[in-house]
Amino acid sequence: MRTVLAVIVCAASWHSWHGACRAQDGGFAQDLDFLKKHTPVVLLERGDVAVALAPAWQGRVMTSTVDREIGASFGWINRPVIETGFLSKAARKGKLEEHIYIFGGEERFWLGPEGGQFGLFFQPGSKFEFADWRTPAAIDIDGFELIDSKSDRAHFRHRCQLQNFSGTTFDIGIERSVRLLDASAISERLDCELPEGIQSVAYETDNRIINQGEQAWRRETGLLSIWLLGMYNPSPRTTVVLPFAAGKADSDLGPVVNDSYFGKVPPEYLRVEDEVIFFRGDGTRRGKIGIGPRRSKGVAGSYDAAGGVLTLVGYNQQAAPNGFVNSMWEHQDAPYSGDVINAYNDGSPAPGEPPLGPFYELETSSPAAELEPGESMRHIQWTLHLVGPEDLLDPIASGVLGAGIGRIKAVFD
Repeated sequence: MRTVLAVIVCAASWHSWHGACRAQDGGFAQDLDFLKKHTPVVLLERGDVAVALAPAWQGRVMTSTVDREIGASFGWINRPVIETGFLSKAARKGKLEEHIYIFGGEERFWLGPEGGQFGLFFQPGSKFEFADWRTPAAIDIDGFELIDSKSDRAHFRHRCQLQNFSGTTFDIGIERSVRLLDASAISERLDCELPEGIQSVAYETDNRIINQGEQAWRRETGLLSIWLLGMYNPSPRTTVVLPFAAGKADSDLGPVVNDSYFGKVPPEYLRVEDEVIFFRGDGTRRGKIGIGPRRSKGVAGSYDAAGGVLTLVGYNQQAAPNGFVNSMWEHQDAPYSGDVINAYNDGSPAPGEPPLGPFYELETSSPAAELEPGESMRHIQWTLHLVGPEDLLDPIASGVLGAGIGRIKAVFD
């Protein structure tokens, strides 16, 4: 099993790029104060580095920083939703509660599939339309139990019961841990030394689901997957980058890109070039893309040219004898031919409707989990942000994503 660990890095020369990593409106210190007013927070820290976790919101990583006093905040946080108080009667009667409470956060724990005959977000008899889409409480408003925490790690646990579109019931145990990594571990995962002057914050998330019921989970009645999603701040100059394995026919490796989740993505938002897919992350038009496991190189990324932020996300690639769950909003002919990496750009979900954020997402999924009682599936994800001069970011982007900063910036210009 190839395991790549979760990383967030802010790369900057202290003298020439320290300002880019300093807190502006909504910096880490402000975000942390805001979160503490509305929910318990577990803070992982080492020196100036800090990562804020929210046990009440599935132990998600809300945000992180390289400097807890003056540093920028890397996670997108939905203050208006959090401020309403999601447990209040008024909020429960509100429109947001019908579909999802979008608290934000740069890595959250979900379960798949979303749509299809085995989907978890549509009840039996409903339609595969936004009006009937509901996020299960277990991955929306239920809290995870904090089992243990230290200065550099935390462990969460939860148990829930979910029903899919076909009426199958799952008794699920969830284990989730988050652990800070040091600078040497970051360099090891990147397979290169970080340039002098780089500031970094790094963490690993290790996630498991366990069949805690008395019946085995079978393909015929639906399987589950671990689904991790990171929510980031969009900008007019943010481009998502997905490298892919090329050189073979679709019949061998599957299609290069699935771009029809919420309707065909137009060419001004999606470009496919040699071994790299480019997708806008500007938060202005709702769309989603994905690549399958045989095309995946185990990593995805984005570059925000406005903020000078390079983001990388990867996962532990592992055998998938039952394929990957399909989350398409339709009755599926191939429910286990789903994607392993997804990218989402937020926008209006329906005419006249406001966007959910706006934000953009990078996502990874585990294989479909066909489990006997007591068996488990594991999925590890890493997330990395680099901020700094483009000449320092360029070789990292080229080496990991197969596209340098100049190429990424030019693709939609």
